[in-house]
Amino acid sequence: MYTHMKTTIDIADALFREARQIARREGTTLRALVEEGLRRVLRERRTSPGFRLRRATFKGEGLAPDLESGSWEQVRRRVYEGRGE
Repeated sequence: MYTHMKTTIDIADALFREARQIARREGTTLRALVEEGLRRVLRERRTSPGFRLRRATFKGEGLAPDLESGSWEQVRRRVYEGRGE
């Protein structure tokens, strides 16, 4: 048996009107519609894995020797060399 908590929420007028209209059309209550929506969101967030950044490393020998002690401006210039201006 479920217990129920009574609460008040503030939602945009347009969202309320649309939800109420859908509830009427489907022959249900606004309360049931809100509960269904909350259950869906909670289930989705429980089951969806968090974002994981893929490993993007590669083998190499680091920066070119002439850039090791350079500034980001020098690195940027080298990277874009021959592209555009």
